[in-house]
Amino acid sequence: MSQQSDPSESEAEKTVRDYQNVQEQLRAVTLQLDQLHAQKAELEKAKEEVSAASGRIYITVGGVIVETSKDKALSDIKEKSELTDVRIASMSKQLNELKAKEKQLSEKITRMYEQSRGVG
Repeated sequence: MSQQSDPSESEAEKTVRDYQNVQEQLRAVTLQLDQLHAQKAELEKAKEEVSAASGRIYITVGGVIVETSKDKALSDIKEKSELTDVRIASMSKQLNELKAKEKQLSEKITRMYEQSRGVG
């Protein structure tokens, strides 16, 4: 009953819920970004290994191992690496936007709390 009669309380609840949602999104994006960085490191290691290889080169395609040329393998690695870079940049931008939103909501919650206590 008191929730419906006090609109500022429902606004505070909504703001806290939004803040919690943003924190969940931050965790998810951070995890994805960590995975992309690990993938990038893996691709760099694969590039080093293929570049140093002097014999036959094999890749996995759909669970099957097939022989390929060194140039084709390096080209595939380069393409995957560039795609990973684009995804890292995109996720980094999203992470920064979420951090800004989290800060904004945190400040709003603080202001609401101080106003409810008669501070400020």
